[in-house]
Amino acid sequence: MRRDTDVAALQRVLCAALGSDGPIGAPDQLGLPHQEFARDAAASQRPTLIGGTPHGPSSPAPGPLAVDELLARAKEAGLEQILVPYVRRTDDAGPLRAAGFAADAAGSEGLVRLPGDVADVLRGRVGEQRLAELRAHHAEHRELSWELVPLGDLPRQPAAREAFATLHRQEDGRGALWTAEALDALAQSTLADRTDLLVRRRGDDVVQAELLVRSHNGRGIYHLAQAPAPDASPARQSRYEASLYELYLHARRTGLEWVHLGPGDAERLRALGADQVIPLDHWLRAPGVAAEPEPPAETEVSAFATEPVAAVPVPGPARFRGRPKFDLLDLSGNTNPFLGADGRYPELDTAELARTYLTTVGRLPGHEGLGELGAEHALFTSGAVDAVMLLLTALAAPGDAVCVTPPTFELYAHFARVLRLPVVESPLLGDDLSRLDVEQILSADPRVTFLCDPNNPVGTRLDPEQVLELVTRSRGLVVIDEAYVEFSAGRSYAPLIARHHNLIVLRTLSKAWGLAGARCGVALAQPGIVDALRRVQVPFGFTNASQWAVRDRLTDSARMQGSVRRILAERDRMAEALAGHPAVERVFPSEANFLLVRLHEHERVTEQLRGAGIMVADTARLVPGTCRISIADERAGDTLLDALSSVR
Repeated sequence: MRRDTDVAALQRVLCAALGSDGPIGAPDQLGLPHQEFARDAAASQRPTLIGGTPHGPSSPAPGPLAVDELLARAKEAGLEQILVPYVRRTDDAGPLRAAGFAADAAGSEGLVRLPGDVADVLRGRVGEQRLAELRAHHAEHRELSWELVPLGDLPRQPAAREAFATLHRQEDGRGALWTAEALDALAQSTLADRTDLLVRRRGDDVVQAELLVRSHNGRGIYHLAQAPAPDASPARQSRYEASLYELYLHARRTGLEWVHLGPGDAERLRALGADQVIPLDHWLRAPGVAAEPEPPAETEVSAFATEPVAAVPVPGPARFRGRPKFDLLDLSGNTNPFLGADGRYPELDTAELARTYLTTVGRLPGHEGLGELGAEHALFTSGAVDAVMLLLTALAAPGDAVCVTPPTFELYAHFARVLRLPVVESPLLGDDLSRLDVEQILSADPRVTFLCDPNNPVGTRLDPEQVLELVTRSRGLVVIDEAYVEFSAGRSYAPLIARHHNLIVLRTLSKAWGLAGARCGVALAQPGIVDALRRVQVPFGFTNASQWAVRDRLTDSARMQGSVRRILAERDRMAEALAGHPAVERVFPSEANFLLVRLHEHERVTEQLRGAGIMVADTARLVPGTCRISIADERAGDTLLDALSSVR
């Protein structure tokens, strides 16, 4: 409810609850804590002008004119204190700050988006075990009736009205604001035709009463208020979760796309299925309260950005990616509204998904510390190869050298040449092709150096001491492509990006995570570099379908880890079998999900494999006499071994 008319209607509801002509009350009466009230008890008792609404899920941050009006109303009423509750941290709070207000964290609000079957959606958000709990609570309270009373019918439902008020009188905090008079005021407001009173009964007894408001854009439901009967806490919680699950089903049945859960603790909201969690603040202007200082300037683009990139902003849509649009009537996209949800552009605010990615991957062995990075360190791309083109475009100017270390992934040099950037080669050294010629690379003074670790096509890991030496001593950027690192026993370099301004780590969900079709890569770097990449990235390249797929797979990381263990076991089996095969000269050591194999008669063997209907990667142009064999299941491995045994 972000419209001025909706906020005005809820302010009249607040006046009815307070029994006053204006939205004026003591903060402790309204259940609106602020750090200042903990320091000064008198402030929590002081009559306060409420700008916005404590009833609603969040109040839009007032603009300059609205702030001036608040100051004038407070002066006219002789009030020293103004409180604007539940403002999204993503809103522009500049006018509040300029007028002397101070912010205090007020929890978060959660949004549960429902793009498909409720159980399938929640399984991807909270995991199988938590879904089972929610469904069990739903089944446990199935005997409760579910009745939606349109607010316009309230005069004909006096028992429902009284039950709602009675249950809320027993609630602390904001629940105390929902009196019978407040409910009557809501029923007479412009919100009435979009509001239902949800009543749940056990027989004739009302055990839960809630208010549901449909959004003005017709796409979702605000869970505005709920009050359960005062049972034991576990029973109340399970009934609340059962009611929410039923609400999700109701939203899907009626063609709605989301349910707004209102303010709460971020982790609790996520456990209820929220896939967008928006931090909130209370803003207070009071005697003796220091005004909020100016926030840090927006991320400064990296000094590695080319001059043209540094001179332009992030493209329009992506510039406002942090401002949620779910409850706006969006008439800015010029798309066809009559052909379903695919007619809308993908979600741009992927901060919650980035947090999920960093937290989940940060729990994997060798990734300790990754979860401490923020969403500003991550950029989702259309596969890791997309990030290669983005960073060369944003961070390398004509004439800047790009260093590659053959044998390596060929698209590094390919994209560099497409962009007319000179390519310097510094071949890998050692029998296992696992050592860098650090001095040769440094003497070339490249703008960008690409390291593939684990290496593709070899499968070996680079010497970590040499990698860190190169990162520390290089004047240019060092890009480490970790597409296969989940298959390695070694550590990831991703947690180190906060300490090295010139380090970029590329990751993908195509390999170990099994999402090649979703086309999702992740570029991890310091925020100034991420900002530079955004300036050249297509704003809507990360589709909603891909976002859902990534979130679901991250939620089920145990499944990924189990499949990786199967791959590693089969890799070891195949390495041993191939090493003893008469057609094979050498099997290179591998910390990836493939094996590089040198054949005695390369052309003859690869031709025979093609004749057997088996495709392997011919890598002879990179490492003479070799092919790269991906690890699949045991049956596929046996089929390959049988085909090799028939080589004449």
